[in-house]
Amino acid sequence: MSKIVIYQVFPRYFGNACKSPVFNGSIEQNDCGKLNDFNRNALESIRDLGVSHVWFTGILEHATQTDYSVYGIAKDHPAIVKGKAGSPYAVKDYYDVDPDLAVDPTKRIVEFQKLLERTHQAGLKAIIDFVPNHVARQYHSDACPSGVRDFGVDDLKDHAFYPDNNFYYLPGQVFLPQIDRYAGCKHPYSEFPVKATGNDCFSASPNVNDWYETVKLNYGVDYQGGEKYIHNVPATWFKMLDILSYWTKMGVDGFRCDMAEMVPVEFWGWVIPRVKKLNQSVIFIAEVYNPKRYRDYVHQGCFDYLYDKVGLYNTLRAIVEGHTPTSYITNCWQSVNDIQSRMLYFLENHDEQRLASTFFAGDPFKGFPAFIVSACMQTNPVMIYSGQELGESGMYEEGFSGLDGRSTIFEYWSIESLAAWNNSGKWNDKKLSVTQKSVRAFYHRILNLCVKEKALSSGSFFDLMYNNYTNPGFDSAKQFAFLRKFENEIILVVVNFSAEITDCNLLVPKHAFDCLEIPDDQSWEATDLLTDKKISFKLSSTMPVMLELPAYSGVLLKFSIV
Repeated sequence: MSKIVIYQVFPRYFGNACKSPVFNGSIEQNDCGKLNDFNRNALESIRDLGVSHVWFTGILEHATQTDYSVYGIAKDHPAIVKGKAGSPYAVKDYYDVDPDLAVDPTKRIVEFQKLLERTHQAGLKAIIDFVPNHVARQYHSDACPSGVRDFGVDDLKDHAFYPDNNFYYLPGQVFLPQIDRYAGCKHPYSEFPVKATGNDCFSASPNVNDWYETVKLNYGVDYQGGEKYIHNVPATWFKMLDILSYWTKMGVDGFRCDMAEMVPVEFWGWVIPRVKKLNQSVIFIAEVYNPKRYRDYVHQGCFDYLYDKVGLYNTLRAIVEGHTPTSYITNCWQSVNDIQSRMLYFLENHDEQRLASTFFAGDPFKGFPAFIVSACMQTNPVMIYSGQELGESGMYEEGFSGLDGRSTIFEYWSIESLAAWNNSGKWNDKKLSVTQKSVRAFYHRILNLCVKEKALSSGSFFDLMYNNYTNPGFDSAKQFAFLRKFENEIILVVVNFSAEITDCNLLVPKHAFDCLEIPDDQSWEATDLLTDKKISFKLSSTMPVMLELPAYSGVLLKFSIV
């Protein structure tokens, strides 16, 4: 299997070329990207980066302050919608496409189906979100197939917990959240009896930091009683199987499963094999943050891939910010070595602050060595977030979330770097700045290398750090080195997190030569895959390799054993 490269993209702003979006603006003021913006040029440009899968974020219909009642979609009370556009993780209809994304909202499903066709024609696979833990407070499906019963309609609402209820209840209590329940309306939002809030908040008064716009789904777990009632498959499980089957049959190639560890692992082990009977190649990615549960979600839950957030992401971020030495990277891969192929590496996504934001690196170039490590160290998937390859900073104050270094998921907005790349649907570099072109060229090269070079996509890995911790000629706080090998091809990778051009005397242990079957004490003619320059050097277990490392970058020296 080829190395998976995922391109996460938020359609709401991907194709939005609005030149002057306003704070907290409506869709009429700020416009909105459409599924049709992913034309042949856009998809081929994404594919050209080296991408194999596109994660279209925010496809499912979700709660919004925009009024689509003329299309038969019930209005949402603004008190329980975050931002003007609303959060894509407050799903309002699991069987429908968000009308914001359609040129003709009456044909939104058809427009999505055509997007799937274009995506596949471009040689790409399509991933969408599956949000299993919670739904919008005013969830109602008007697009579900005949015979499908809505969530909650058959619930026993006088029971705080019942195994076949879809929701959890606080019987006899009125919803009194610590927010403005009117939000400019004549009448406040009301809910009786109160349903438990999405972040496991079993209170009638969630606060502004809770996921108050959502309600938690019941998978047969009595959280307050501490028991699981899953021997008889709960009703919610069957509903979710039907939803996943619906999108799989439509042609979706994978699901990124939001907050997967807030749903019992037994459900995943039950549902994923059943979905894969429809399409064995469909992939499931778990958003998980508890390393102690990783193996449960791989072996018992049957997930293909897991977020590597608390391991490699957090470590690389700390290195870029100057808080942690590069030697800590070794601990990351060692801690998951038995499930390494299942870990998804990334430096950006919609939840995290942009690399180039002042909250993180403040400069896209400072992230280059971290991305070389993410893309080239192992065979597992790597992901980038739309705009990352252009040095997008995310330094906008768009509305609900404020100025936080993230590209908003709550508001209608346009992204300057993406608008420049868009160039009236041409999706080329004609309007990109010199910096944007340089950043994109780097990502293009690294991603294509990690896909096309067999040593990087599927080769063996040997970490060289243990032999260089105390090496005075090697800076184990700013430099990281490893070897990759496939058949007779070797790539020596050495990265430099320093702002300065740095000399490096790298020690390669005898064990590396033996393990990878590399002849010891020989001179090689290598090509630096980052610059195409030819470099002659001697690789020996008795003397260091002397290299000059560029600032915020590295070398990828490829040579062949003959």
